[in-house]
Amino acid sequence: MQSDNRMFDDIVKLVNGAAGTLAGVGREAEAGARSRAREWIGGLDFVSRDEFEVVKAMAVAARDENDALRARLDALEARSATSAPAPTPVGDPVPTA
Repeated sequence: MQSDNRMFDDIVKLVNGAAGTLAGVGREAEAGARSRAREWIGGLDFVSRDEFEVVKAMAVAARDENDALRARLDALEARSATSAPAPTPVGDPVPTA
């Protein structure tokens, strides 16, 4: 009976050692895959999230400024159209007396 317990103990130790080794191999494989993926992605022209957010904010600010300038131009054109006669188109001769 005593010899059976030692044999089972040895088998359990062997299985535990194999499981630990397989877990280590799995971690190494995952680390290697992550490293290769970072190298591959790093070679591409991707921007970081921070850079993207900065450019996005700049685009929103430019759009807002464009809208404000368009509203200002529309107001100036409306005021100009009501207070002054229509300009003579370019290229038409100006009548002389």
